[in-house]
Amino acid sequence: MTDDLTFTVGPEDAGARLDKWISDQTDAFSRARVKAMIEGGALSRDGEAFADPKWKLREGEVFTLLPPPPEDPTPKPQDIPLDVLFEDGDLIVINKPAGLVVHPAAGNWSGTLVNALLYHCGDTLSGIGGVIRPGIVHRLDKETSGVMVVAKNDRAHQGLSEQWQTHDIERAYLAIVHGSPRPTMGTIDWPLARSSGDRKKMAVVGFDRPEGKEATTHFKRIEPYGIGRAKLEGDAIASLIECRLETGRTHQIRVHMSHIGHPLVGDPLYGRPGIPGLRPSDEAAEKALTIVAKFKRQALHAAILGFEHPLTGEELRFETDPPKDFEKLRDVLRQL
Repeated sequence: MTDDLTFTVGPEDAGARLDKWISDQTDAFSRARVKAMIEGGALSRDGEAFADPKWKLREGEVFTLLPPPPEDPTPKPQDIPLDVLFEDGDLIVINKPAGLVVHPAAGNWSGTLVNALLYHCGDTLSGIGGVIRPGIVHRLDKETSGVMVVAKNDRAHQGLSEQWQTHDIERAYLAIVHGSPRPTMGTIDWPLARSSGDRKKMAVVGFDRPEGKEATTHFKRIEPYGIGRAKLEGDAIASLIECRLETGRTHQIRVHMSHIGHPLVGDPLYGRPGIPGLRPSDEAAEKALTIVAKFKRQALHAAILGFEHPLTGEELRFETDPPKDFEKLRDVLRQL
């Protein structure tokens, strides 16, 4: 049973914001966690439920916080459908849908790919990834779709990990970006590190920064969209590009493309709303604007994954088409 915590507002605390004040009173919870608990109904004021984390304190108020019991971090099997592309006794290759988190973490302790794999594979997954990430050799962001491989035993996990470390993996992604890269193909090799201003984001850093990790992205334009609508002659308002990776850093494609001025359409972290240059001037533009407004994730799909089977040595290569929402976005942009 979790103990409740009681706080009384003194004269020196009057006017302070509630969630910040409570987080300052205890080292047990961050301000974000306190805010979530307040909004979730875990706080009372003078014996009555109180759910406004922005409340300005008044002297003499008494708040009681009853934190919910900690969740069991051990993932549980869940019957979540999987699109299996290949499976044998050593590994499983799946086509991950957008919206599916790869492994449990704060805020997503269930409903993840790991939960689905535990149901599908039983207790055969590799233990190298630990309790939370059994069998996970690499991952895709929650809203990125596409091909993933998962190890079923430690030998397979070790073999796949070695191929990732030596960059002996073929990985190709399709993305729809703002504008049109110039030149239309190239390599971005800026190092990446956690953003100092927002811990949820990654950022490009200088080559002299010790925290920067090597990151290399090769890109080429596949299809330009809306050439006649762009400000500059011969430019496009959006483009389908292919990115091939030598490294696999967190958010690598999203950060690199944003850094050169071509963020992914729909990217909530590194992009911008809508598509600059796309205005309601005709039927095709209005239709495109409607589809773009409904597209609430980064337009990114892991289309190709090729590697050597870590135990048999067989060359394996898997290719999948983008999901329907990506195809719909691409098709409507083609009409511009």
